[in-house]
Amino acid sequence: MDKRNLVIIGANEFQAPLILKARELGYICHVFAWQSGDIGERLADYFYPISIVETDRILDICRRLNPVGVVSIGSDLAAITVNYIAEKLGLTGNGMASAVTATNKHLMRRAFDAAGLPSCKSRLLSSPQEALALKLRFPVIVKPTDRSGSRGIFRVDESSQLSAAVDEAMSVSFEKKALVEEYAPGREYSIEYISWQGEHHFLACTEKFTTGAPLFVETGHIQPPLHMSGETLTRIQLLVPRVLDCLGVRFGASHTELKIDETGSIRLIECGARMGGDCIGSDLVYVSSGTDFVRACVDVACGREPELQPPPGFESRVCAIRFIFCQRDLDDFDYIRRHYPEAIYRVSNILPIDGRRISDSSTRYGFYILSAATREDMVEILKHIDFDLE
Repeated sequence: MDKRNLVIIGANEFQAPLILKARELGYICHVFAWQSGDIGERLADYFYPISIVETDRILDICRRLNPVGVVSIGSDLAAITVNYIAEKLGLTGNGMASAVTATNKHLMRRAFDAAGLPSCKSRLLSSPQEALALKLRFPVIVKPTDRSGSRGIFRVDESSQLSAAVDEAMSVSFEKKALVEEYAPGREYSIEYISWQGEHHFLACTEKFTTGAPLFVETGHIQPPLHMSGETLTRIQLLVPRVLDCLGVRFGASHTELKIDETGSIRLIECGARMGGDCIGSDLVYVSSGTDFVRACVDVACGREPELQPPPGFESRVCAIRFIFCQRDLDDFDYIRRHYPEAIYRVSNILPIDGRRISDSSTRYGFYILSAATREDMVEILKHIDFDLE
């Protein structure tokens, strides 16, 4: 085993912090991804233009590399390849059985139900016609069984909308199947954990903001949340380890999404055995907690217990990410730059506004990340821009 070779699956912008961190730690980064000009292609020590779904081609190369670990962040699809390679090479991972369950929403729902966890009821669909035969109480959520990043998700309020939504969700599904689920009202949150040898460590709770119905594309996130009591957070910290155990997650990052209604009732949406995307894991966790989540993912993948303590003198801050959807969002960012430049933590490459329809996370124009000393300071900043805090 070459103790410097590290295999990274994926090369897009959300993988860039992982590649940079691994190189900082002295690893030789072998990055696999479909060649499309992504930043990871340039950051890698060695880039292999192979789609991440071509698992056996990647495995053949990895056998020659004899790496110390294989890792990715923020991608369900990449998580399957990571666990496949790790299982075949005897590296640290959760195994394929866990990876398949944690990336297929139907299998995940079955696991939640078997464990007695508070999950939304759902039905698996193989055709739009099957949906029309169901007796449903609207609204419902329709989604593909095996995609992430808000792809193919719809809220359906009446039966006349159902067939088209199912057809669209199936069209973006890898296995061409969809779920129809009961709609869970309330605020949405994600919970970030990292696991080592079956011990689950809470890192952060994120409050999520979306476009709402019908597509629910994330417009921004805040960490720690603005609308959550300490008692509710304690309940969540008791729940999420049960979720991870039922999915067979023993190593690495996890990202659990849930909703909490006005009565305090918790409903699980899904759990990915990977770091949260949208810079939640790569940036927000560090700003709010001091834990270097990216380094922890590298450590676990390489078979080492992660160091989770913040650096000496660290002061926790409130952080938020805002995604660019339109010209108004760019104007808001210009306002922030002029009036609160000290709050800007990081800015992505922002694409020209061309008027295209923002249909999922991958079609947004860019983002910026803010940080502030207190919740009150963050609210004061965000109230000047189009960021719905109610």
